[in-house]
Amino acid sequence: MRPYHRYLKPHARRLRRDMTDAEQRLWFHLRRKQLDGVQFYRQKPLGRYVVDFYGPAADLVIELDGSQHFTANGLAGDRRRDAFLAGQGLRVLRFDDRQALLETTAVLEVILRVIRER
Repeated sequence: MRPYHRYLKPHARRLRRDMTDAEQRLWFHLRRKQLDGVQFYRQKPLGRYVVDFYGPAADLVIELDGSQHFTANGLAGDRRRDAFLAGQGLRVLRFDDRQALLETTAVLEVILRVIRER
């Protein structure tokens, strides 16, 4: 189990309860080890962050980005977050919400390819 800040646990629970449409769509395909038998967790605290999806067997983090991620502050925050996660040996895949909703099959193919590489 990877360490995380305990104060994030209630926030992660709230995020699991209030998932976006894009997160719900992707979770439908990631849950129950549907992709190559890899277990994924949703809204998982890692370090000082809560990641959207985490597959520990593949050391893989999947992030779905809404519009707030495409501002200067959002992009800078994502760079810091990705650098921290990479420093933990994790691979981060980022997709925007639109891709998750409208191009679900293509997103799943990318995720599956990375799982098989790792």
